[in-house]
Amino acid sequence: EHRRNSREHMVRECRQDRELGTCPRESPSFHSRFTALTIAREPRSKHRAKDGAVGTGRGCASASSGAAMAVTTALFEPGGDGQTPQIVVLVGAPGMGKTTMVRKVMVEWGEGTLHTQFDFVFCVDCKAITLPVEASVADLVSQCCPGLRVLAGKILDDQKKILFIFDGFEALGFSLVQPEAELSSDPGEVKPLELTLMSLLKKTLLPEASLLITTRPTALGSLGRCLEGEYYVEILGFSAARKEEYFHRYFENPSKADMAFRFARGNEILYSLCVIPVMSWTVCTILEQELCGTKNLLECSKATTGMIMFYLSQLLKHRGRDNPQVLQRFLLQLCSLAADGIWKHKVVFEEKEIKDCGLDQPGLLPFFLNERIPKEGEDHGTVYAFTHLHLQEFFAAMFYVLEDDREMVSSLGRLEKDVNKLLESYSKSRKDLNVTVRFLFGLVSQKSIEYMDKTIGCRISPRAREELLKWLQGRHRGLSHPGQALKVSEMDTFHFLFEMNEKSFAQSALGHFTDLDLQDTKLTLYDQMALSFCIQHWDGLGCVTLQGCSFHWQDPEAELDASVPRRDRGAEPPFSVLSRRLQWCRLSESCCAELAALLAEHPGLAQLELGDSSLCDSGVRLLCEGLRTPGCRLRVLR
Repeated sequence: EHRRNSREHMVRECRQDRELGTCPRESPSFHSRFTALTIAREPRSKHRAKDGAVGTGRGCASASSGAAMAVTTALFEPGGDGQTPQIVVLVGAPGMGKTTMVRKVMVEWGEGTLHTQFDFVFCVDCKAITLPVEASVADLVSQCCPGLRVLAGKILDDQKKILFIFDGFEALGFSLVQPEAELSSDPGEVKPLELTLMSLLKKTLLPEASLLITTRPTALGSLGRCLEGEYYVEILGFSAARKEEYFHRYFENPSKADMAFRFARGNEILYSLCVIPVMSWTVCTILEQELCGTKNLLECSKATTGMIMFYLSQLLKHRGRDNPQVLQRFLLQLCSLAADGIWKHKVVFEEKEIKDCGLDQPGLLPFFLNERIPKEGEDHGTVYAFTHLHLQEFFAAMFYVLEDDREMVSSLGRLEKDVNKLLESYSKSRKDLNVTVRFLFGLVSQKSIEYMDKTIGCRISPRAREELLKWLQGRHRGLSHPGQALKVSEMDTFHFLFEMNEKSFAQSALGHFTDLDLQDTKLTLYDQMALSFCIQHWDGLGCVTLQGCSFHWQDPEAELDASVPRRDRGAEPPFSVLSRRLQWCRLSESCCAELAALLAEHPGLAQLELGDSSLCDSGVRLLCEGLRTPGCRLRVLR
């Protein structure tokens, strides 16, 4: 009884030590914003490394650490044999949430919710803590909880109730190849740190204690040689439901959360990238700033390219700034690899390609590529893949605009920086290049060039701007019939211009055209933003035809009746528009108040076509009110 009371006293002391600042308490925002991640658990016997891209863990059992189950319980859940694993390796690419899950485990322990599992949890941050060259396990305990230095030996008596966490294990850079005869079994014995850690991993030291190790895939090879009976937990990121939950947890205001999530959901590229937790945080952080300024996301100035650049700046914080030439050279090689892969429909790269490109740099490579370790019996070596396909497409676009003092030569042949070849291939047959082309427009905006140089230390060349402008002007001339009005009828044009987000460039690109003609198109919220931006900067626009188009205000999958992008949503057309054709848009009477206001406020509108609509008598009465206003100059109403 005395021993039990003594131990409970030590547990309280250790928790208090944490609260007093040795391991700072989490802020209220951490508690409110924490969102469960989708994880896949496998014992070593069944562990198969995935092919590197996020969300590719198909075929393995996945589980979410939901609100009803503590994160620690989910990580140390008994396996199929009913046995609770002693060693759990948490694997994930940078930004996937490994450290966040560790922080949650520490919170659960600090709140006393893990009393049935662990009395003590000692977390060693391998990335931040300056670890001694030599140390015993007791020394590591003392470093985690300095207030318990004299009690460290007693704490280690009951091994079963102790959890050691090593967060960011790959940062230690240990090969874990040491003679087994030199391993320790005494918690108080001082040894070189690598030997002490190997003794814990190989269970010669505190064999009944539990271990939680977080790592990027790069350290799996060396870890696998030391561990036995471990379980691997791969973080797959946010599921669709968790993405939405995260947005609502981030924004305390429900209406702002809804608005921000609709914005992300309407942008297919951005929404797909939000599977990466740090990308969801990036989007929320930027949209929070935008909502403070404009209170209307249809006027948001940050397109997808801008958000990815911000994500990169967070990923590369404090890295490469001391030697920008090294980072520039690395990115040149990385972008060459990405572009080569996009051209060849290739997302997995062999280790030889990585080395031939000069990308085998441990300090940079894991930020961009996931490593896939082959399982036993596989005859190929380690392979790599970008964290997400859209990130590969982003770096492929960068290949064409990143400043280069010499021509890049990939290991598979010469890859030319020919922007026109990329654009022509997209126009003719390679529609899969759409995202790469969109990023290309975003990267050569003046804001992007300045941001990349100032924040990340990369030099972007503006030379491609002229080629992009000529291509846009030429592709629509070719689509217009001789003698007819020059019209723009491809939605991707508006996305390209919105991605660049430069008024003067949009005016130059659209200046020779008079008609906007979109037919049978389902316009998401993000489509409407792109369309709105272009219409506002299209001085020569005379006719808008949106025949059979539908507009989505809320959920992209739920179609709502709508007429034109509403005035209060930032899509006000210029006075020069003479005609609007909205046949077969399934307009209802609820749209007529907006249309009536449009008639009153835009005397330049001469023709309005509303064929095959369900306006009803009440809707027509509203239209008539607009027709009676002095500002209305409409000549034709169909």
